[in-house]
Amino acid sequence: MPEAAAVPNTPVILTEQRTWQVVLNWTCAILISIVFLVAGLWKATDPIGAAVRLAQAKVPESLSVFAAVSFGIAETFTGVLLLVPRFRRWGSLCGSLLMIAFIVFIGIHYRELIGAECSCFPWIKRAVGPQFFIGDGTMLLLAVGAGIWAKPARDLRVASIILASVAVFGLVSYGVAVNKHKGTLAPASITAENGTPISLREGNVLIYFFDPHCMHCLAAGRKLAALDWTGTRFIGVPTDSPGTADHFMEVSGLKSKGSVSNDLTALRKLFPFDLPPAAVALEDGYEKAMLLQFEDQEPDATLRKLGFAK
Repeated sequence: MPEAAAVPNTPVILTEQRTWQVVLNWTCAILISIVFLVAGLWKATDPIGAAVRLAQAKVPESLSVFAAVSFGIAETFTGVLLLVPRFRRWGSLCGSLLMIAFIVFIGIHYRELIGAECSCFPWIKRAVGPQFFIGDGTMLLLAVGAGIWAKPARDLRVASIILASVAVFGLVSYGVAVNKHKGTLAPASITAENGTPISLREGNVLIYFFDPHCMHCLAAGRKLAALDWTGTRFIGVPTDSPGTADHFMEVSGLKSKGSVSNDLTALRKLFPFDLPPAAVALEDGYEKAMLLQFEDQEPDATLRKLGFAK
């Protein structure tokens, strides 16, 4: 007797093996999607802060902002693809390539970065070392696992629309971040470490935020010390260990350029930044520019263009 023909629209009952494949696929996709979405959205919404971290991770400072915006868009787009079953294989491929590129980059600069903080998450601190590669290798496996049992990817047009939307979001966020500092009014005065008030609303003032234990801050300070500050008052503000600020100013060559103030809390609230070094240029009390790049031709070029240094 011939076998009965399959009844149309009859639901397919998953085998036990197929069930755990689906569960594993979804687990990998969700976990790695969270990683990419959090990392990507942070870079997209705070490209300036992300650029500082990328520069400290040996990305050329002239490319750090572009890299932050680009990675923010790519990581966010990848995270979205991973969550949608019909795009998951594309998301898996993009995620795997991003993780491989990141691992290779850190590997190339391993000797320079070993022991340094390097993380895509602003609130999680990870030091570069052997365990760093274990963590990133695990994330690479999750990205690969998200695509192994995924359905063939389809609908390139919709995926392109998603990419365009994410790109617009990233570029708009960049525009907002670049312009959010302009015009902020500084306090009328702050207090020097010896108790003397320092007026911030007269003429040109440069406030340099530094961590006395940060070698990047020291290198940036020496660059600033080499400039001619005639006509501009220079103020150094430590972000940590204020008791060592004088020693930092002396070693960097900045001690003869200006004074030190410990009024970090009030200033940082008005002129927020992620990690030092950072500086704010004030003209008659109003913010003229926020300076976050301290390599190559910066901040020398910007300070000279603004007329704050020669």
